[in-house]
Amino acid sequence: MPNSRILTAMFNGLAVAALATAVAAAEPHVQPMEQFASSTVKSWLSNPTLIQAVKAQNARHSNLSQTQIDRMDKQWRAETGASSRPMIDQILANELSKFLAGAKNGAGGLVTEVFVMDNKGLNVGQSDVTSDYWQGDEAKWKKSYLAGPNSLFIDEVEQDESTQMFQSQLSMSVVDPASGEVIGAITVGVNVDALLQ
Repeated sequence: MPNSRILTAMFNGLAVAALATAVAAAEPHVQPMEQFASSTVKSWLSNPTLIQAVKAQNARHSNLSQTQIDRMDKQWRAETGASSRPMIDQILANELSKFLAGAKNGAGGLVTEVFVMDNKGLNVGQSDVTSDYWQGDEAKWKKSYLAGPNSLFIDEVEQDESTQMFQSQLSMSVVDPASGEVIGAITVGVNVDALLQ
């Protein structure tokens, strides 16, 4: 007669496998997004323009206090609805933002937005205007930058109110190839409808 511990271990193993299958069925976007991250986004992370921009901003922002970060974020939010937006325009005009806009346009409609954050969670560059400047309090930064090298976080699918498009975000840590140190993070919005076709 089998040992009760062996039966329990077998049952637990089956339960874990069943749960993994159920999660995969409930979230069919996860595996294709992992593949997209590996096949496409990973190559963006080694681009010298991206690495240099993140390192430069980390150096510039090394002494920022949380009060200063909050003030910058407040200014950004105010500019999103204003006709004059010097802070937003400066970021959108930088070399990293141009690279990210090109990466988005080259993804054949799969990418809805892409932005890169520094080691404090502040935007370094972006393809489109984000609603806020500081992402450091959000899962996209916490579950990529804080999770260490080679981390990948895939968020839930949400429906965009204006476009009615189903989309999700994947976030990955940005690693300095010279030191192996995590220096920032990238978030990519993905059109799940297009991804699953």
